[in-house]
Amino acid sequence: MTPEHWQRLEGGVLAAVALFAAAMLSGWWWPLALFLVFDLSALGYLAGTRIGAFFYNLVHSYWAPPLVLVVAFADAAWGSGGAWRVLVLIACAWFFHVGIDRALGYGLKHDDSFQHTHLGWIGRTSG
Repeated sequence: MTPEHWQRLEGGVLAAVALFAAAMLSGWWWPLALFLVFDLSALGYLAGTRIGAFFYNLVHSYWAPPLVLVVAFADAAWGSGGAWRVLVLIACAWFFHVGIDRALGYGLKHDDSFQHTHLGWIGRTSG
């Protein structure tokens, strides 16, 4: 398997785990309901490919959902404890979205074209 295949498999597994985690909190529908919200980051492309790629990559990277989980766990441990469940479900939805994108081959964007990703070109065949 190529590194691209491994990253696609990794994305699919991450999406499945995120959906399972949401289901454990009786919120299996959250990842589905919020799925397109994360794609609003593509509106940055209205300002050009460089800015669009920045905002798209900011939202479609793996760094942000774990930060949401840290805030959720902090709220559960030291805060009022009321927001932790919603925050965990948002993190699950975010992980689900990024995982599905990776599994389908929609990677992080280069700043020259929306179709140029770290997993290759969207819509172009190799060879």
